[in-house]
Amino acid sequence: MTELRNDSLRQAALDYHEFPRPGKLEIRATKPLANGFDLARAYSPGVAEACLEIKADPAAATRYTARGNLVAVVTNGTAVLGLGNIGALASKPVMEGKAVLFKKFANIDCFDIELNESDPEKLADIVCALEPTFGAINLEDIKAPDCFIVEKICRERMGIPVFHDDQHGTAIVVGAAATNALRVAGKRFEDIKIVSTGGGAAGIACLNMLLKLGVKRENVWLCDIHGVVYKGRAVDMNPQKAAFAQPTEARTLADVIEGADLFLGLSGPGVLSKTLVAQMAARPIIFALANPTPEILPTDVREVAPDAIIATGRSDFPNQVNNVLCFPFIFRGALDVGATEINDAMQIGCIEGIAALARATTSAEAAAAYSGEQLTFGADYLIPKPFDPRLMGIVASAVARAAMESGVATRPIADLADYKAKLDGSVFRSAMIMRPVFEAARATSRRIVFAEGEDERVLRAANALIEETTEVPILIGRPDVVEMRCERAGLSIRPGKDFQIVNPENDPRYRDYWETYHGLMQRRGVTPDIAKAVLRTNSTAIGAIMVHRGEADSLICGTFGQYLWHLNYVTQILGNAARRPVGALSLMIQPEGNIFVADTQVHPEPSPEQIAEVVIAAARHVKRFGLDPKIALCSHSQFGNLDTSSGRRMRGALEILDQTPRDFAYEGEMAVDIALDPELRARIFPNARFDGVANVLVFSSTDAASGVRNILKMRGSGLEVGPILMGMGNSAHIVTPSITTRGLLNMSGLAGTPVAHYG
Repeated sequence: MTELRNDSLRQAALDYHEFPRPGKLEIRATKPLANGFDLARAYSPGVAEACLEIKADPAAATRYTARGNLVAVVTNGTAVLGLGNIGALASKPVMEGKAVLFKKFANIDCFDIELNESDPEKLADIVCALEPTFGAINLEDIKAPDCFIVEKICRERMGIPVFHDDQHGTAIVVGAAATNALRVAGKRFEDIKIVSTGGGAAGIACLNMLLKLGVKRENVWLCDIHGVVYKGRAVDMNPQKAAFAQPTEARTLADVIEGADLFLGLSGPGVLSKTLVAQMAARPIIFALANPTPEILPTDVREVAPDAIIATGRSDFPNQVNNVLCFPFIFRGALDVGATEINDAMQIGCIEGIAALARATTSAEAAAAYSGEQLTFGADYLIPKPFDPRLMGIVASAVARAAMESGVATRPIADLADYKAKLDGSVFRSAMIMRPVFEAARATSRRIVFAEGEDERVLRAANALIEETTEVPILIGRPDVVEMRCERAGLSIRPGKDFQIVNPENDPRYRDYWETYHGLMQRRGVTPDIAKAVLRTNSTAIGAIMVHRGEADSLICGTFGQYLWHLNYVTQILGNAARRPVGALSLMIQPEGNIFVADTQVHPEPSPEQIAEVVIAAARHVKRFGLDPKIALCSHSQFGNLDTSSGRRMRGALEILDQTPRDFAYEGEMAVDIALDPELRARIFPNARFDGVANVLVFSSTDAASGVRNILKMRGSGLEVGPILMGMGNSAHIVTPSITTRGLLNMSGLAGTPVAHYG
């Protein structure tokens, strides 16, 4: 912690905690309290009904209260980070921070509880008395050996999970890192020699976990501030240390380090020297986890063992052993199955999930959060990064499975695959609404050509398509550039091996392509020379020609450049009497509910006929997401009260729509607030054609539609799926330059749905 105390960072940290309001937490109501009826349900007399249900069945507390998603972070402040025994009150910022991590990473509500109690048995009594309030207890920053006593008593007396994160959280992440480090080094748990410094709670827990993973006790050498822990030693011993006492004459770290495969440091700075590293086994594994200054700096290790595999507790070196990889997700899984404890099976399930995730391809979200870092499995990437959004689904579901299989789950989950999908949906906000689309796409395998194949977002989307779907990506780009960028991004896929690539500079089909384009455009002023130039330089035109020739099923373009520029070539090559651009539809995923917006790109000021086409096409696409369309024709005019251009065109569109029976609900013209507020709509126009909130907003100009789309995306916490190019029979979709890898993957799912599924 001392390194943080330079003036600028110190003040920034203090300002962060003080402004705009003190602390890092607040409490918010989850139910409305706007009138007398709400008050009667929230408190007296309605609250009595929930009380009586819980009295009759204590398990009902999970249904009627927040207990099932509520964790207590409890400390007495006797061993806080690197600050030592600073007391309960001074530890509060740390505990608030822990609560924030629970909420951020696993959406678990948390109260921090700081207790002025140094007696471990009395502290345990207080914690046990909290059981009616919480679904689980996270013990934090309690000194050893008191922490062992507190945890033991609480585990024995409480019927909810009790987890001392300093012990078990560290042990789990160390276990995951060690699992992958041994894989990289080509070694096995049962064969390695371990030397550890630090006989505190974390150090002992890590050694116990390594034993469970296969390390032999006789191969573990523990040292503390007094030297080697040996049989017969009386100084500063406790039962936890004594379990690792060796029958030996060795007394110092230097006496036992010879031939060690793994050094595990949870002690203090400078404990391990370069001379000692040189005495270790070939390809040594060094976990120097003391904070803020490790037992030895990675740069010093490299001087004597260039091939060493190194982890620290710091974020400015590779392989940070950070408990946040574990504790939010192990609690998430435990709470969701109503586990009575967090047992060994659940902890090992957590280890396996974390380790496996590091070996998988890095997510685009993690790559974006850690820009510039090489996130490819290997010596410098043993464990995933905390902001990898896949941790939730993978780790929590592994923990839930282990809890059920080991018999400690009181609310088993029937469908773990569906549970994982819901967890992913809570992180990837588009995941749940996109499920019907991806399920339809799995009915067949479609070839999707990406015009901007050199873009890293496209490469990551193609990698995900190969790993997760039946789609076949085709990339347009220079093979050497694509290969170099795949390697730089840590992707295992390679052009020509894992996916087809079209090289605009040298493709054997070039003559066929430009002749095809010239044949389509020769009576629109395109000469052979122009056709040759276009098909050598314009990747959107190349992709559209491939779809036209039947060499691909759908084109995705637009990661750079202007939308209408791409639309021009898509229309030239793929448009015909039966297939022409109708409009662009964007799905905006909002915390309050999902909204589709159209037309955001195609018609600057659409005619009534074009607006009607947009409405019909939007209804068809909304159904693809498993939703019933409620379409509002939006204008400044309200149901005919203004004689404006937008009002007249919307009324004209309504007349066209009314000429034929429709299988979806639509109404207009109306302002956006009327579309989204059913009560206001009922007051102004009680005979509206649909009830509830509109889920599709159709505007009379692209200025209005794209403006609303951008406001929702940039200021309304909105996530966009789209734009979906309607009317082209799924032959092409044009995205926008702001699209993410996840957005491209979603568009691939839409493009991967056969036309027959459009309805």
